Amino acid sequence: MIYWLIVGLIAGWLAGLVMKGGGYGILVDLLLGIVGGYLGGWIFGRLGIWPGGGMIGSIIVAFVGAVILVWITRLLKRA
Repeated sequence: MIYWLIVGLIAGWLAGLVMKGGGYGILVDLLLGIVGGYLGGWIFGRLGIWPGGGMIGSIIVAFVGAVILVWITRLLKRA
């Protein structure tokens, strides 16, 4: 559980930085990172890509998912 929180926090924070305009705050960044981990894991699994084990691989997967979620939330915010 703590592992997921750490990975989610890092991934959400990185996604907020990369997507310009800053993050949504620590709690929402954490949530986006955790949900992004699930989304990224699903996407990577569907594509047959396995980034390897360990924390770095988990952060990469969660980061990709979080970036996608931030992009979607910003699209919905504009609409």
